[in-house]
Amino acid sequence: MSTPLPIGSTIGILGGGQLGRMLSVAASRLGYKSHIFEPGANPPAGQVADQVTTAAYEDEAALKAFADAVDVITYEFENIPTSALDILEAHRPIRPGREALRVSQDRITEKDFLTGLGLKTAPYAQIDTAEDLAKAMTEIGTPSILKTRRFGYDGKGQVRLSEDSDPAVAMEEVAGAASVLEGFVNFSHEVSVIAARGTTGEVACYDPGENVHEGGILRTTTVPARLPGSMRMDAVLIASQILNALDYVGVMGVELFVTLEGLIVNEIAPRVHNSGHWTQNGCAVDQFEQHIRAVVGLPLGDGKRHNDVVMENLIGEDMDRVPHLLKEPHVAVHLYGKADVKAGRKMGHVNRVTPAG
Repeated sequence: MSTPLPIGSTIGILGGGQLGRMLSVAASRLGYKSHIFEPGANPPAGQVADQVTTAAYEDEAALKAFADAVDVITYEFENIPTSALDILEAHRPIRPGREALRVSQDRITEKDFLTGLGLKTAPYAQIDTAEDLAKAMTEIGTPSILKTRRFGYDGKGQVRLSEDSDPAVAMEEVAGAASVLEGFVNFSHEVSVIAARGTTGEVACYDPGENVHEGGILRTTTVPARLPGSMRMDAVLIASQILNALDYVGVMGVELFVTLEGLIVNEIAPRVHNSGHWTQNGCAVDQFEQHIRAVVGLPLGDGKRHNDVVMENLIGEDMDRVPHLLKEPHVAVHLYGKADVKAGRKMGHVNRVTPAG
């Protein structure tokens, strides 16, 4: 696309969670409208979007009507049924493109893609049966982690294995689903790069953030991350290589393990990413605006960081802390408008800000 979508055009967003919500807010700042497609009633994004279609991804008529009502389609999560994408793509461009979704929806496909680019990943093996797992545990060793190939997020669909783990029991824990065994990586910490690529092929990357997880869920991202200058450059180059290989348009999160031997790619997420929320208060153009700019064909913004930031997710009963957090100096509170507080549910986040040194 050589000409950007005109101001006032409508961006269709698949998924109505907090990422869709923040994308809708960013779209409105740039003068664009947003239309959410979400199977669940009263989604968080629906509170700020111009329109909401409440329908299943199997509803062909609803998908066609949605596509006809928007000018471009993007998404806030990866696991959209292929059948729905086939229908939508026949009517409107989908950005990021289908190849990024195909690669990221399956952990084996993703790792094969990454290693095919010459990038390092954890050792891995395809697992379909308990026999496959027993063999792989011998070859890759333990501790290791069994992950379902598809539909895993925030620690779901994962089983940690030790040398006395029973392969048959482990396969039962993932309900016999096609899986991947990932070997242990001796890393000091995890970082992620939020990177964007525009319709012209231009690439812009944010500073790497350092991530801490608890119970498989991201707890904090700190910027700047602990990284030597050479590794910081490597992280950005890795992200750029992935974006270009996929002919990508939009924002992507690239998670990396920091090891003594260099950076190892953990996984990629073809969308705006939880570990990029710090950009809302650390940069003039945050990841959500950057994504909107990319998918409508506008020039990418300057992702330079002007603040040091610690982003903390507010999970479940952390909501009880909100009155206190609102009183803290240099703290920006971002709540998602979710009605029900549940254990393990992301309800919002805060960005603690100090000027960059």
